[in-house]
Amino acid sequence: MRGRSCFCPLVLVLGALTSVLVSAQAQRLERNPDFALPISPPIGHIAPGGSPARYALPQLAKAAGTIFSGTVTAIARRHASRGQPIETVAITFHVENAIRGATPGEDFTISQWIGLWSAGQRYRAGDRVLLFLYPPSKLGLSSLVGGAFGRFSLDPGGGVLLSAEQLSAFRKDPVLGGKSRVRFGDFASAVRRAIGEE
Repeated sequence: MRGRSCFCPLVLVLGALTSVLVSAQAQRLERNPDFALPISPPIGHIAPGGSPARYALPQLAKAAGTIFSGTVTAIARRHASRGQPIETVAITFHVENAIRGATPGEDFTISQWIGLWSAGQRYRAGDRVLLFLYPPSKLGLSSLVGGAFGRFSLDPGGGVLLSAEQLSAFRKDPVLGGKSRVRFGDFASAVRRAIGEE
């Protein structure tokens, strides 16, 4: 009986603590409603061993429901509602080139859990990126395959830039291996070949 009576106060304390933490996060984000913080996302997510997770190109491409390059045109915070029980960020891109799940020339919007934004998966208007995104969840949310490992920057000419971690992971790829910059067309061919579409 004594164990049960201790359990109830513990649940109440944990519930109150969670409420305070969520409120503090919301207040911190309210002070910066345009989300234009100049924080670079981490490269890769941290694997259980503590090092960035790396993916071979076939793994990265096969896990993605959407792969495209484009420019960030809008960012909007969406508060939790009856239809969407968690707070999200909507990021709109103007699609330049598409490999899967998008159409060149369209405006494509993804919804991302606010916690990913807080953890560093951020965007700024004007960012030019190539993304590998998981298929949307039941709540309509998406995220990068492999964390920031599924995000590539583009140079002014539209070339795909590979980070040191991406270079290391793709070193055996016949097209991408050893190159820190790859033409989009060559990159797209390497992706299609990796998933057996070429």
